[in-house]
Amino acid sequence: MFGQSLHLKITGNNEFETNAIDSLNYSKTHKDYNAVTNEIDSIQKSLSKLGYIENELKKIKKINDSIYTASIHLKNKYKTIYVYYNKDDIETSTLNHISKRIFDTYFELDFTTLEYALDYINSKISEKGFPFSKLYLSDIKIKDSIHLKASLIIESKKQKRIINDIVIKGYEKFPKSYLKHFLKIKKSQVFDLKTIRKKTEELNNLRFASEIKSPEVLFSKDSTTLYLYINKTKSNAFDGFLGFGSNEDTNELEFDGYLNLNLTNNLNFGESFRLLYKSDENDQKTFEVNTSIPYIFKTPVGLDLLLRIFKRDSSFTTINQSVKLNYQINSKHKVYTGITSTESNNLLEENTSQSIADYKTQYYNLGYQFLKPQLSNLLFPIKSKAYLETNFGKRKTSIDSEKQSQFTIDAFDIINLNNKNSFYLRTNGSYLISDTYFENELLRFGGINSIRGFEENSLFASLYGLINTEYRYKLNNSIYVHTIFDAAYFENDVSKTKEKLFSYGFGFGILTKTGLLKFNYANGKNENSRFKLSNSKIHLSLIASF
Repeated sequence: MFGQSLHLKITGNNEFETNAIDSLNYSKTHKDYNAVTNEIDSIQKSLSKLGYIENELKKIKKINDSIYTASIHLKNKYKTIYVYYNKDDIETSTLNHISKRIFDTYFELDFTTLEYALDYINSKISEKGFPFSKLYLSDIKIKDSIHLKASLIIESKKQKRIINDIVIKGYEKFPKSYLKHFLKIKKSQVFDLKTIRKKTEELNNLRFASEIKSPEVLFSKDSTTLYLYINKTKSNAFDGFLGFGSNEDTNELEFDGYLNLNLTNNLNFGESFRLLYKSDENDQKTFEVNTSIPYIFKTPVGLDLLLRIFKRDSSFTTINQSVKLNYQINSKHKVYTGITSTESNNLLEENTSQSIADYKTQYYNLGYQFLKPQLSNLLFPIKSKAYLETNFGKRKTSIDSEKQSQFTIDAFDIINLNNKNSFYLRTNGSYLISDTYFENELLRFGGINSIRGFEENSLFASLYGLINTEYRYKLNNSIYVHTIFDAAYFENDVSKTKEKLFSYGFGFGILTKTGLLKFNYANGKNENSRFKLSNSKIHLSLIASF
């Protein structure tokens, strides 16, 4: 037994019609005669959509056991259709999207766009709460050799469909405030399944929840029930690193590191709690507690609280406290406003330096955050992030009071070239504007989270800006390698210095059962010095989710 393919050739009434048919790129090889007739029927429907609505199949002829020919007469091609409508049924804004010639009783359409136009009008009617609406053309007539005319009939129930109830399956304790303020879905809202599906996709932008499958709806005679399928995901994270390098003065090996604990949505309110403890090589210690409570009292406003304590050897301590209110515009954009107070104390028994002093500041804050995740990528779950903040206030000492302001930016983006290759670009900077400066109020940077190849928080500046770049190559879904090239510029108005810094290196990341393990090797220098292997820094970090 064996199978034989059938070959099909379709011709028109003349060469022009044959070329028009050939332009459709129809299938010419088929397994049996039914497939041949189905293909001819499909070609006729395609020709009708192009305006050849009168096309006619003249004959199908069998040449031999494997070859069939068909003849289709295309006849006249209609280019435009005049659609007559009722102004009360369709808004002009809807018609503006599909037609350039609109009148009080009719609008004109290119015949090739007719199917799209009808689908678009129907979708707009559905968005207004009429999911069962139907529309069709009636009384189709020939106007002249290239024009048609028809009446648009719209059938829909007079009563709009609204969401009467919302049922969550899978994660029943999902915080309801996120439905109303994050997804913008609530009861008594006009029902539109297409819009709802688009909104529920934003669930994948939350760290603590994801969408199991698309939402479903149950229609009864007098009510509409929406079913959402949500899964609670692991959202707690432990982040830490160990760094070590040689001390230039003693040539001894020194260690530094930090612990960073993030707890998210453990009370099913979408809340977050962060605890940070950092010990640097320069005998600097940082303790920080940060908590965020979203949608307080079921309003769209959230609350952020921060306490940070910084101690530098036996020189000074600085305590920062802040209270901020945030408003989530949508899943990607958030704005902030609040107050930050700082108190710093000189610990030196004999203050031989006039650059360290006791002071207090109070700033008023305005901030903006943009966050675009790619949570399906376990190695790089955040694709883009931008944070901008402005601070205005006063610094007070026992002697005088002085106005100050501070501007901060921290932004990065991952440029995905393909599944394996990508570029990571980050910019970070801050500027403290003041008439005079104290050493214990300067901005601190350097290390794995700023410019790599330098000791953690070893650089003090009144102004700094840096760029981090990486070329990343994924060996597989759990291992990647990358280059390191960082550059920075900073000014210190206390020591009256300006410097440019550079660092080069490489690193890799491995996704283990425990979490993401990162290794960085970087060597840093300023513009007037040479690279020394003794200045190299090795950083290890582990980010574990639980």
